[in-house]
Amino acid sequence: MEFSSSSPLLVFFLLLSCSFTCNFARELRAEAAAAPSSQQQADQVRRLPGQPPVGFRQFAGYVTVNESHGRAIFYWFFEAADNAAHRPLLLWLNGAEDSYIFLLNWFKRFPQFKSHDFFIAGESYAGHYVPQLSEKIFDENKRVSPEDFINFKGFMIGNALLDDDTDQTGMIDYAWDHAVISDQVYHDVKSNCNFTDENSTDACNAALDAYYAVYDIIDMYSLYAPVCLDSAASASGISTKNGHFISGVAPKLASRHSQWHQKPTGYDPCAYYYTEAYFNRGDVQEALHANVSGSIPYNWTHCSDVINYWNDSPASILPVIRKLVDGGVRVWVYSGDADGRIPVTATRYTLRKLGLKTVQEWTAWYDRQEVGGWRIVYDQGLTFVTIRGAGHEVPTFAPRQPRQLVRAFLANKQLPSSPF
Repeated sequence: MEFSSSSPLLVFFLLLSCSFTCNFARELRAEAAAAPSSQQQADQVRRLPGQPPVGFRQFAGYVTVNESHGRAIFYWFFEAADNAAHRPLLLWLNGAEDSYIFLLNWFKRFPQFKSHDFFIAGESYAGHYVPQLSEKIFDENKRVSPEDFINFKGFMIGNALLDDDTDQTGMIDYAWDHAVISDQVYHDVKSNCNFTDENSTDACNAALDAYYAVYDIIDMYSLYAPVCLDSAASASGISTKNGHFISGVAPKLASRHSQWHQKPTGYDPCAYYYTEAYFNRGDVQEALHANVSGSIPYNWTHCSDVINYWNDSPASILPVIRKLVDGGVRVWVYSGDADGRIPVTATRYTLRKLGLKTVQEWTAWYDRQEVGGWRIVYDQGLTFVTIRGAGHEVPTFAPRQPRQLVRAFLANKQLPSSPF
């Protein structure tokens, strides 16, 4: 991977909050007592099986968030290839509870980065996690000691779950507009489902069953990508589908259907199988200092159902976003326009609810000589960007455009409006 002088310190945290055995709890206490420099050395990934030589350092391991309960969060940190001491920090977040405590303790382990500009990014369900953690930092920074102050500047979220009503309405409209569902299915859903009400009806359930059935044969997360036909991968026993109903999770109506929890497979439609097999290898976990006690009683998976019931997911995260935008926090929202799961249509409906004035009208932005997508800038700096041809996990489907997007976001510059 090529790195330029504008490359950030990319902090990719696989946020995994777990409780472990007494042996691991003792290891956490030993970790807490160690000096930051020795902790960094212990966490450095010297060699990752199968990885070619790279020009940057990487670290991985656990950071304690609750010692008495033996709870820790796993992280994976990549330094910039050049001038790492002066690059901003970017946290890629797909986790939730304990994240703020994790950050405070991570900065104690890596104090040399404490003063760096700090940003958060994420996708999908991180449309809740990222604004919520941002709000926590924003509020705590007003009252914490200088030692615990985080130099937080802004966040970016992609194909993000933001608002029950508009997320689901946009999902149905997008499917019809892209010729995925029939007029009859579209009519049945529109006539029988009220996405502002978590109580479902038999007629709505039947209509949604017909809607989701289409995504048994194509990839909901990237409409035009192929599906995995590799018989060896399929025979591995790893499934890309989760048929369990996760009760209490927003959006309430759609979550009753299995396809809502299907994990995107990526540009290589069989990548899901390969990565699960890779990260469950003992030598890989050892290299990443993961599952160090060997006591985790389940395999690593992209989308886990170990916790399958919670009731703390708000119907809309828009009040939090509005609060942070009004507070001067830099907020960018992006959307791969081939995603059927949280489609660009849904995000446009959602952002309209904020009632912000348009500062720069909808216009194309460029990735060299080609249109990379479209963008619009609202009052107080909120920016919405589309990535042309990308699915739900944008960097998987179109890696060049999001790299340019991240650089512009971190530098607080607009994307190019003409070919270059």
